[in-house]
Amino acid sequence: MQTDKTPRIRIVKNGPYLVSGGVPVEQQSILNNSEGCPSAWRKDKDIPVRERYSLCRCGHTRNPPFCDGAHLKAQFDGTETASRKPYLEQADKIPGPGLDLTDAETLCSAAGFCNRAGGIWKLIEMSNDEKAKKIAIQEAADCPSGRLIVWDKAGKAIEPVFQASIVSTEEPAEGVSGPLWVRGGIPIESADGTVYEKRNSVTICRCGKSCNKPFCDGKHAEK
Repeated sequence: MQTDKTPRIRIVKNGPYLVSGGVPVEQQSILNNSEGCPSAWRKDKDIPVRERYSLCRCGHTRNPPFCDGAHLKAQFDGTETASRKPYLEQADKIPGPGLDLTDAETLCSAAGFCNRAGGIWKLIEMSNDEKAKKIAIQEAADCPSGRLIVWDKAGKAIEPVFQASIVSTEEPAEGVSGPLWVRGGIPIESADGTVYEKRNSVTICRCGKSCNKPFCDGKHAEK
C-alpha cells in the first residue's frame, strides 16, 4: 500500500514533479579533469525538504530546484514523449572481452563522463585490460542518466548502490544547471498514471526544453 513514507515522484500535467516520502535532496556539481573531461561529482550541499514537496519542471522557477508556480504564467507544455519500453528493450548491447555494455542513447543527458580516456565504447573493446575495465566501470557509475550500464561476463550489472534520493545537478564548466538525478529506484508516475520502469539511476528534465520528457536529453547545455 502506498504511504507517505514510500518514496514516489508523481508528474503533474504541465506542472511540477510532486515528491512524497521525505526523499532527501542534495546539490552536486560535475568536476572536469585537466583535459576538460567530466571526471567526478562533488557534493555541494544538502537541500532541506519536507515529507512532500514539488520540484520545478518548466525551468522558470525563481526558487530552484523547487516549483514556485511559474509554469502557469509560462504556459508550460510538459507533454511526456519518452518511450515506456523497459531499458533493455531500448538499449543496444556492445560486447567486449572482459565486460559488456548496454547503451540506450535516447536517455543521454550529456553529462560527458563517458568521454574520458578515449570513451567508454573504446574501453569496453579493451576490457581485457584491468585499467581499461576499471575506468569503464567508473564512467558508467558516474553517468547519471542510466543510459550506460556495464555488465560482467556472467551477465550481472555492475552499478553503484544508491539510496532513494534526488540530486540537483550543476555543470559549472558549461555555466548551466543540469537535470534532476533520481537515484535508488524511486517510482516515477506519469501524468496519465503510468509508472515508468523503476531504475537505479535516471535524469529528469528541469529546464523544460527536453524532447524526451520527462527525461533529460541534454537540451539544457545547448548554446
